[in-house]
Amino acid sequence: MWLSTSLTALPLALSVSSSLTQHDFNWRRSQLKRNLEFAISCSGNKAGSIGFDVSFPKDYTELLQQAKEATELALKDNKQLMEIEFPTAGLGSVPGDGEGGTEMTGSMQLIREFCDLLVIPEKATRTRIFFPEANEVKFARQSIFGGASFKLDYLTNPSFFEDFGFTEKVKMADRVKPEDELFVVAYPYFNVNEMLVVEELYKAAVSNTSRKLIIFNGELDRIRSGYYPSFFYPKLAALSKTLFPKMETVYYIHNFKGRNGGVLFRCYPGPWKVFRRVGNTYMCLHQQESMPSLKEVALDILPSA
Repeated sequence: MWLSTSLTALPLALSVSSSLTQHDFNWRRSQLKRNLEFAISCSGNKAGSIGFDVSFPKDYTELLQQAKEATELALKDNKQLMEIEFPTAGLGSVPGDGEGGTEMTGSMQLIREFCDLLVIPEKATRTRIFFPEANEVKFARQSIFGGASFKLDYLTNPSFFEDFGFTEKVKMADRVKPEDELFVVAYPYFNVNEMLVVEELYKAAVSNTSRKLIIFNGELDRIRSGYYPSFFYPKLAALSKTLFPKMETVYYIHNFKGRNGGVLFRCYPGPWKVFRRVGNTYMCLHQQESMPSLKEVALDILPSA
């Protein structure tokens, strides 16, 4: 939906009763002017992606449809490495609101629904979905992905020393098949090695090919925000400079709780938007073309709106 920034496109009315004082009239006029400026700043006044407008989803059905359409547009624009990120314990939830295993199972269900929307049946066998480890693949085949034609695979293989944080790294070149066209990586955040394997997958099987790779609910903000200190995790921290600049975030929702709560939202190819919840609606406070940091949204944009 393309939005017009013409003031004549906004159905506005201002009536002044005989009992309205000059002070009240001036206050209403200032509020009207502010609302007009608000609408213009969030609908955009330039051509291109700034005019692409998608409202915040009402439920997961609408969310998945938006994510599917955003991904299709990104694929048409030949984006090779893509990110999809949104909460799974409720549209207003934040990471950690749900129990870890429950959130992963929720993500698995949503990935199945997303892939069913995005991938035509003829391409299902050319789509390889990577789960964090081999045990997840077994669970997926026996439950949510039972009967599906998608190829199911894994990033790491648990070892005897798994309780001490050791896993057996899987060589990605050995997992990929010549007929593979699309890779979907499911929630690679439980073990720090998982995103390093994703980088290997991109380098070995996607870069300089026609293949595409989607990272689905990878909680990449942990890496972006410095959650993993570079001194202890130099390879993981380096992804912000090596892998992430090649990536397009095609669909994204991050909630901020508290007094100055809100939402950071993006649906490709539209701009990044910061919303505030007002009852059951979402009011746009700010938008920009590049992704703001979570710190910037929490400390600067939301408090000043």
